Amino acid sequence: MGKKILIIEDEDEFFFFYEMMLENTEYTVHRAVDGVQAFEMIKNEKPDLIILDLLLDQMKGEDFLKQLKSNPQYVGIPIIIASSFSSRSYKTIFEVDPALTFLEKPFSQEKLLAEIKSRVG
Repeated sequence: MGKKILIIEDEDEFFFFYEMMLENTEYTVHRAVDGVQAFEMIKNEKPDLIILDLLLDQMKGEDFLKQLKSNPQYVGIPIIIASSFSSRSYKTIFEVDPALTFLEKPFSQEKLLAEIKSRVG
């Protein structure tokens, strides 16, 4: 069975973009539209990797990240931040975890797959 990727993205067009990029790969894609739903899915699905949009409706991505990283059970899940803003706009997220990967939207399928592969194989 392939690795599970949880994509936390509230905009349908971006999620479909991810689905299209990851179809015909060995990865299984799950979606959460906000931080609350994401925590439920993390508990149930135990993803191997999370792709996180920072601009979410119910819980900002930065708040989600802090909450996730404060739970020892989830600390080891690799996270790729995907945002249309540059990483300089979100300097404080790297204080939560300096090992975070940041992809500025839009990015290519090759870039996304390379980042995923380097984190989970």
